[in-house]
Amino acid sequence: MAPRLLFIGIGVMGRGMCKNIVEKANLDQPLILYNRTKQTAVELSNKLPGGKTEVADSVQDGVSKADIIFTCLSNDAAVEATVNEALKVPVKGKVIVDCSTIHPDTTEKLAKLVVDAGGEFVAAPVFGAQAMAEAGQLMGVLAGPKASVDKVQPYFKGVMARLDIVMADEPCRQATTLKVIGNTFVVNMVEQLAEGHVLAEKTGLGTKHLQTFVENFFPGPYAAYSARMVSGDYYKRDPPAFAVDLARKDAGHAKNLAKAVGVTLHNVETGDNHLKVVKELRGEKGDMAGIYGAVRHESGLPYENGA
Repeated sequence: MAPRLLFIGIGVMGRGMCKNIVEKANLDQPLILYNRTKQTAVELSNKLPGGKTEVADSVQDGVSKADIIFTCLSNDAAVEATVNEALKVPVKGKVIVDCSTIHPDTTEKLAKLVVDAGGEFVAAPVFGAQAMAEAGQLMGVLAGPKASVDKVQPYFKGVMARLDIVMADEPCRQATTLKVIGNTFVVNMVEQLAEGHVLAEKTGLGTKHLQTFVENFFPGPYAAYSARMVSGDYYKRDPPAFAVDLARKDAGHAKNLAKAVGVTLHNVETGDNHLKVVKELRGEKGDMAGIYGAVRHESGLPYENGA
């Protein structure tokens, strides 16, 4: 019999990940769903094919029934609290797979807690935005004991992900180290696009031709973020695609890692300073792409581009 799966965290990414598990993983038992706000899990369950999911009343309820437990949560504190709750029931023979973006030190701490309790732990953060989660096009980064990685990899490439970076038998923290560093590329990309579009507007060139250049020279994420800026999506979307608090959390983890080894991330510092402005002007509705609005604001333009 195939292992029973539990997914904890039905957020922006979790919804798409669960959808693809249900549709592609050939489960012979319903996927168990748990979310702190139960109604969110119920709503997702109602949208998926009948009989393919089951909503758990608590973390302990779900963990007690599952063999493999996926977590995809917003920050370190949420993951720690959830794992501690999960460990209140026996976890011997169970695998906890954390797909969250957290500090590598937190990953290491949680891995030890789970292993000491008789369970197995795999760090498996994912790269990709909401649309990629919905389409099963994420990139998974899996680290931990090979035997444990082998148990969970079938649910990544071809199910939730288009490809995996596999770090079998490497420390779990290696996966979240790569994820944190990888996310600095996204912050830097958004910062560069924001500065370019504002410069284009202020010089009289305008953003139309720059957008055409980006679409053809940098297709993919660059073009997508650039389109979000010029279309005004960066301030219109509710909820945000990449919430400012999460972006600042990731930037903070990167700066912390860098400081510990004597590296200065000048570009990340600049992006994070603009994210502070996004938070001040937009609050929790701020989006990472709002860095564009922050650069506009400091350059004497309105935060909103009026698109």
